[in-house]
Amino acid sequence: MNLSNYIINDIKPLTLSDSVRDLQILFNQLTYSHIPIKNEEGVYLGCISETDVHCFESAKPVNEITYSAEGFFVREETNWLDILEAFAQNSTNIMPVLSKSNNYLGYYELKDIISLFNETPFFSEAGGILIVEKGLNDYSFSEISQIVESNDGKLLGAFISKMENDVVQITLKIGNTGLNDIMQTFRRYSYNVVSGHEEDSYLESLKERSDYLNKYLNM
Repeated sequence: MNLSNYIINDIKPLTLSDSVRDLQILFNQLTYSHIPIKNEEGVYLGCISETDVHCFESAKPVNEITYSAEGFFVREETNWLDILEAFAQNSTNIMPVLSKSNNYLGYYELKDIISLFNETPFFSEAGGILIVEKGLNDYSFSEISQIVESNDGKLLGAFISKMENDVVQITLKIGNTGLNDIMQTFRRYSYNVVSGHEEDSYLESLKERSDYLNKYLNM
């Protein structure tokens, strides 16, 4: 996938001789969380966040606030998943792009990279979403694939969507079949099925029994 078409150069990095006021004006005009800065030789120094810039005196030169710059960036050959991870790790919606020789090439916008994710089969192909969870040391993706495929399902994608208190939550996109048999098999393998689904006869059975019990207790 060629990402060079997504590199934007609308906003040029500010230099050390620019003022904090210049940064503040830019942030007031834009919706970016950060603005890149460079030295007088054009070397990328990092990004200043909107949160930080409003804490500084407007008359100060950028040279005096470089200690607050965050040095995140990606390379032009970085794949889109690693780029998406860099966005998340740095809580930003703008990502500077550097060449192998560290030349500043421009930046990516978060919305453009997310749009690539939306074009993957995980989202574009027809199928059902299933969320399961199991102990951190007990689950395996090979076992998950086996469970899905042994029920004639097609695994279109899977990722760890949550990890907390030694429990891992995995989100699956499954095509080619109904989910009921797959959910029952996950339960037999001691997975907890987190997501509800209209085809889940197990949950429907529990609901019917609960309704019957409530009706009996209210007699």
